[in-house]
Amino acid sequence: MITPTQHGHGHGYRDDAVAVERRRRLPAGLRAPFEARTFRELGYLLLSLPLSVIMFVYAVTMVSLGAGLLITFLGIPVLAGALAGARGFAAMERTRARALLGIDVGTPGPLRPRTHGPMAWMGALLKSGESWRNLLYTVVHFPWAVFAFNVALVFWTVGWSLLTYPLWQWVFPMYAGQGGIQLYGDGAHNIYLDNPFEITVTAAVGLLITLATPWIIRALASVDRALVNGLLGPSRLATRVVELESDRGVVVDTAAADLRRIERDLHDGAQARLVNLAMDLGLAKEKLTEDPQEAARMVDEAHGEVKTALQELRDLARGIHPAILTDRGLDAALSSVASRCTVPVQVEVDLPARPAPAIEGIAYFTVSELLQNVSKHSRATRATVDVWRVENRLMLQVTDNGVGGADASTGSGLAGLAERLDAVDGILLVDSPTAGPTRVTAELPWRRA
Repeated sequence: MITPTQHGHGHGYRDDAVAVERRRRLPAGLRAPFEARTFRELGYLLLSLPLSVIMFVYAVTMVSLGAGLLITFLGIPVLAGALAGARGFAAMERTRARALLGIDVGTPGPLRPRTHGPMAWMGALLKSGESWRNLLYTVVHFPWAVFAFNVALVFWTVGWSLLTYPLWQWVFPMYAGQGGIQLYGDGAHNIYLDNPFEITVTAAVGLLITLATPWIIRALASVDRALVNGLLGPSRLATRVVELESDRGVVVDTAAADLRRIERDLHDGAQARLVNLAMDLGLAKEKLTEDPQEAARMVDEAHGEVKTALQELRDLARGIHPAILTDRGLDAALSSVASRCTVPVQVEVDLPARPAPAIEGIAYFTVSELLQNVSKHSRATRATVDVWRVENRLMLQVTDNGVGGADASTGSGLAGLAERLDAVDGILLVDSPTAGPTRVTAELPWRRA
């Protein structure tokens, strides 16, 4: 049963949803002056001026003082202090950009002096390229902040002032003794915006300026984003080092998981069968003189166990690195994998040459795992595998006409596959709408054998 209070709340929620939907239906040009993004970026530009004045004065003062004192030992700690302060300002600016501009700039790595003590700390500061880029930001940002502050403030105030002119035009005749805004005056002739036509035109001009102002503000803010990303974030080298460290961890974890899988398969499969085989052969040996027929039967069973163990060892070896891949390349190896899939698979490999063995192996196991997903989850009736080369990239694409819904972001096997590809600068793209079809594309770096 819905009480009047509950009914009122539900009606309010529907009204809010309708209001949001109506706002979304407005053109972007009409929404922009009232969007939160515009106010955040305007606040960023207006706040930049006082902060940049402080940063600029600090940087120029400290660097000038440090450069002047370089003839003595005092110049080095002063310059180190300037760089330390610049790093503090950079942290503040990254936080401000994250809150108002919506960009998440990575934090540079901490200083790593080789030894302890103030001299090592000062040396690390002076050798840090990130510290010098932070100091450069405090100097470069000042003239830009002055320009952006004036442009944003002038357009914002002029636009809204002219747009609302019909509402406050009465102030001039009542308190200023003139008809309205003075458009021209030379002592002999004065032109005021005081009649209805001029007031309407003034409001129309204000409307145009008001609608254009958010886009001007966004253009100015985009320059600030570029400055923050370029001078306050980690360098490309540092970012690349972090990526390689992460990729190395993924490779180590993957190798450890593969070793555990191989050990488990050997222990639970071929090793157990070989142990049983040894026991059966021992019993057959004992019965050889007493009951030759029973011994022959046991030897025959042992022969079957040997075949099964050999097949398991072949499957295990194929999972480590198939011989057909080494001998005949991707085309034959992928055709072999496709023949074991539960749905018909068409394989097309168009490569001018064989890639490096490591890349070839990753490509093979990527397609193999994707086809396993097709067999287990897709409920498809057909699939295709395409392999080709584009410049310095090896492209793989597996497509099926199944039910779709595959998602690499849910922590499934696709997520692990994406991590493995990322470890070698590869990319995995999944396009799988709910009703299908599913198209998984993988890119790998091309290196010739």
